[in-house]
Amino acid sequence: MTEQHAASRQQQPEAEPSPVVVVLGLVAAPGAPADVAASLSGELTQALAARHPDVTWDVRPVVDGLVQPPFDDDELVDAARRRLLTEDWDLVLCLTDVPLEVSRRPVVGHASPVHGVAVLSVPALGAVGRGRRALEAATGLVHTLLGDDDGDDPDDRALVGRRLRELATDPSDTTEGVRFTARVLTGNLRLLVGMVRANRPWRLAARLTRALTAAIAAGVFALITPDIWRLADNFGWLRLTVVAVGSVVATAATLVVGAELWERPHSRRVRKQVTLFNLATGATVLIGVLTLYAVLFLLALAGSLLLVVPALFTGGLGHAAGVSDYLELAWLISSLATVGGALGAGLESDDAVRQAAYSYRPDRGPTAE
Repeated sequence: MTEQHAASRQQQPEAEPSPVVVVLGLVAAPGAPADVAASLSGELTQALAARHPDVTWDVRPVVDGLVQPPFDDDELVDAARRRLLTEDWDLVLCLTDVPLEVSRRPVVGHASPVHGVAVLSVPALGAVGRGRRALEAATGLVHTLLGDDDGDDPDDRALVGRRLRELATDPSDTTEGVRFTARVLTGNLRLLVGMVRANRPWRLAARLTRALTAAIAAGVFALITPDIWRLADNFGWLRLTVVAVGSVVATAATLVVGAELWERPHSRRVRKQVTLFNLATGATVLIGVLTLYAVLFLLALAGSLLLVVPALFTGGLGHAAGVSDYLELAWLISSLATVGGALGAGLESDDAVRQAAYSYRPDRGPTAE
């Protein structure tokens, strides 16, 4: 019986693996964008399949203005992101009749790999050869969302292929909570690094003028306060470290929570994508705040060496001031200044924080004339 059972199992054909399907939402505003989307969906499916034959592309055209004019690019991206999560899409490409700008330069479109959202401006395509231009721009934008630079590097192509398979994976069999997040982090570390780099986190503080102003003001006040000198001298390295970590965490949490940058998945299918988004957001804000802290430390050290007279510093400390004392003072001042930056960040508008935290990558197509 055992031999017959084994023979029967060998004769049964093996089950074919289920196809990997990537769903791309093609959201077009009513009017000209909807007309372009109607003719674009089929050609875009073929173009993406030719570039990535290992997955099946499901392009779903939808007519929806998403937001009422007047609106800016950030509002459109946020609305498209919400529609993506609601519909359980993997990526979304918006066609709009509103001109787009990146760094005050008109462009055909731009893409945010962190959000999984790309935006294409139909007026920028021109009147002649609009269909061909739309296909080229749309294909380039989707490639940007995937991190595909059209190169021949096998590692990069393997990374894009893994990204596609993960987008289409149903996470219903994954574990919950911290274990799930750890699996996403370790399995997508290289992808996560690319998403964070696309956000340019080192430019975060420079874009938040109120937070930066508050941080500098707090640092200057602390620099000329003798009580701060004595605190820095008596705190010790351990306490200074705790204060520094607390200031960085408090500022990062203020930015994330205050601007509602943290997403919650609406379904299990998008859990992995939302987890990646949240990890990239947290890393972006944290690196941005650490960059701010490093700059404030250098400014505080330079200010203490230039403005704190050694004789006064020695009198305030009660002993001869050395290099270590100046370093401790700069350390505490930078921590207090960072806390001041957190207070200033609370005064920033949600839109200002989002614009600072996320940078959109322009497409490879031509800029608008």
